[in-house]
Amino acid sequence: MTSPRPGRPVRGSHTGRPLMALLDLLGRRWALRVMWELRGEPLTFRALRERCDDVSPSVLNERLAELREAGIVDAGPGGYALTAEGARLGRKLAPLEAWAAEWEKRSGA
Repeated sequence: MTSPRPGRPVRGSHTGRPLMALLDLLGRRWALRVMWELRGEPLTFRALRERCDDVSPSVLNERLAELREAGIVDAGPGGYALTAEGARLGRKLAPLEAWAAEWEKRSGA
C-alpha cells in the first residue's frame, strides 16, 4: 500500500485533494495514536509500541514509515519524535479534540 500524498488518488478522492490525502493518512489505524504518543518526548520503537497497546510491529513500522514520508515523524538518537511540522499539525488538530469533547457531552456518552 502506498502512502497517501496530495495529487495522487486516495480513499475518498480520485484527484488526491490535499485535505483528502491528509485525512486518508490520519485515518489509517494507529496513525493518530502514534502522533498522540509522540507529542511529549521521543520514544524508542519498543516504548512507542507499548504505549500503543502493543500494536503489531508490522503495523507500527508501516505507520511510522508513512508518517516519516509525510514529514510528520522522524527518527533520531532518542527514538521517534514529531517533526516541527508534526507538532504544528498536532496543534491544528486541537480544535477537533475540543469539538469531540463537546460532542461527547451532547450525545450523553
